[in-house]
Amino acid sequence: MKVKGKTGLVLFVDESGDHSLSKIDPQYPMFVLAGCVFEMGYYEDVVVPEINSFKKDLLGSDKIILHTEDITHNRNGFERVMEVEFRRHFYEKVNAILNKLDYKILACAIKKDKHFKKYGLAAIDPYMLSLDCIVERFVFELEEINQSGIIIAESRNSILDNELELAFLNLKVQGTSYVSASKVKKRVSQLSIKDKKENIAGIQIADLIASPIGRSILGKKNQIDYEMIEGKYRNKGGKYMGYGLVVLPKK
Repeated sequence: MKVKGKTGLVLFVDESGDHSLSKIDPQYPMFVLAGCVFEMGYYEDVVVPEINSFKKDLLGSDKIILHTEDITHNRNGFERVMEVEFRRHFYEKVNAILNKLDYKILACAIKKDKHFKKYGLAAIDPYMLSLDCIVERFVFELEEINQSGIIIAESRNSILDNELELAFLNLKVQGTSYVSASKVKKRVSQLSIKDKKENIAGIQIADLIASPIGRSILGKKNQIDYEMIEGKYRNKGGKYMGYGLVVLPKK
């Protein structure tokens, strides 16, 4: 996939966990919307070739899509990950390339059980709430460099995709609690929804970082190096909470 233009920023977003509040998995009561922000020219010229080369060298084909669920279940090209030695080698290489590439992480993590307990039936859909948080911080980042940008999100299904498109239009009409509609319109030119099958490098990177964020908040171990993720969060003076990562509900 070609990203239009060579200037500005592109934000790729993917999720971890179910956005539903009617069914909450006690083992993973989280919803995480994670995004990675790239400079457009760098993404096209460096990131896409690097990811394709990485997959070809490690997995034998650049057509294989990096997908946490497939990796975890050793399927769709990741069958060898069940082998102890290959698994160690695989995650060593994954961590190396995620660390090597130049991008910033924006993420919103929602503890669904506590979110529902606090707000009940008035609780905002976790995906939409997360989207607001991430768009706000994307706009802040764009304002700092006086640039515009685009958002590319992973498709879920036609109904949810329509809801996402309406939510983005609403942001351009009403803004958020901290960013005016005019700023959203000025800074974010479009939202595109793409199927995972389109093999988009940016969405695959967002996929790889989303689950480790949720697992880390729950105190669970990760194969993906969370210290590396912490070093990639958008931050101010080294502080990333509230700038690159938002955890809700707030204490």
